[in-house]
Amino acid sequence: MGLIKAAMGAAGGVMADQWKEFLYCDSLDKDTLAAKGQKRTSSRGRSSNTSGEDNIITKGSVIVVNEGQCMMIVEQGKVVEICAEPGEYIYDSSTEPTVFGGDLASDLKAVFRNMGKRFTFGGDAPKDQRVYYFNTKEIMGNKYGTPQSIQFETMIGPYMLNVNIRCFGEYSYRIANPILFYTNVCSNFDTVYERSEIDSQLKSELLTALQPAFGRIAAKGIRYTQLINYTKDIRNELSEELSEDWGKKRGIEIVSFGVSSVKAEEEDERRIKEIQDSAIMSNPDMRAGRLATATADAMRTAAGNEAGMGGAFGFMGMGMAGQMGAGAMGAFGQGAPSQGNPLTPPMQQAPASQQAAPPQAQAVWTCSCGHAGNAGKFCEECGKPQPKPASDGWTCSCGTVNKGKFCMECGAKKPAGEPLYRCDKCGWEPKDPKHPPKFCPECGDPFDESDKQ
Repeated sequence: MGLIKAAMGAAGGVMADQWKEFLYCDSLDKDTLAAKGQKRTSSRGRSSNTSGEDNIITKGSVIVVNEGQCMMIVEQGKVVEICAEPGEYIYDSSTEPTVFGGDLASDLKAVFRNMGKRFTFGGDAPKDQRVYYFNTKEIMGNKYGTPQSIQFETMIGPYMLNVNIRCFGEYSYRIANPILFYTNVCSNFDTVYERSEIDSQLKSELLTALQPAFGRIAAKGIRYTQLINYTKDIRNELSEELSEDWGKKRGIEIVSFGVSSVKAEEEDERRIKEIQDSAIMSNPDMRAGRLATATADAMRTAAGNEAGMGGAFGFMGMGMAGQMGAGAMGAFGQGAPSQGNPLTPPMQQAPASQQAAPPQAQAVWTCSCGHAGNAGKFCEECGKPQPKPASDGWTCSCGTVNKGKFCMECGAKKPAGEPLYRCDKCGWEPKDPKHPPKFCPECGDPFDESDKQ
């Protein structure tokens, strides 16, 4: 009876598996990373393909691949086919024969051989064929947050500081290599494989990789307050750090990395503020500005005091504070005078060197008549006008300053050693005819021998 039952089971099973299947996968949502393919059967009871084995794919079956999916066929535990191109495909390399293949004679022989093989296994099919679909879309909305602070080297002025920071945000990833993901992560699952089964492991490895990634970001001179502007650099550094565990082992890659908030610990922020204040006080201009602001605040406070002599006492305190501040500014290297109003601009307080400057002696000159000691514009003896400086031309023996080739007073010829220059193109004369510039400022002509008078 056992042999008869096995023969009946083998025959019935083979005949039930003769029908070709239509394999597909519904839309994969953001929480599903992989799902097993489904055989379509009519919901109204019209389908006759209801008794076949679940894990048997008949030769000639149709398999459909949608956008954002990658289809994989696993036979006897081994990946035999993979396709990520959307469309409809016919599986013609199956080891399960069918009488609907088109060649009835050869198909019947293959079917009877398959019956004999199943008979030896008690009527069951000695094979396992499955279709899996993998979600290749971007898996977004993965939140992260650093439970412990991470050290970040940052430049505050000329100083390098180690700042303990905490950051929060979201990241996204996608399955780039479904074969690695199936082999090393999900393997032979039943119906669906969801992201919740791997999220905690991915998040733990991501937070571990943040420390060396931030170290390389800090080496580029990026401050921790600017991390929000360099999310692409962080993503690239994380991809490099996680390439071994995520890319080469699991077939997963990071698509984007977002930083929602970066905050340093309160002690580090206080230390940074102290350094910034010290840098401000070391700058004389910024130090004076801060003192002026403090004095103005004191004036407003004193003006708003309505309690009798409170206003007077306020101004007295303001003056004392101003003088103390001036002394402190002097201690830093460039202080204000210790006496006087600290609000008085430096231009109004004339230095002592200017107040005690001695009067300059008036220049005297000698006339051509021989009278010396003339202090005015005319000679005190003969009344001749004071000759112009020699830089305006050449001085004749009669005392007249000339610019031409002959003296305009006595007609004497200009000495040979007194060359005077005048532009031969536009007629421009330099202030010092003996020492002209290299080029004429009016026409650009260079001064040379042709410009001598």
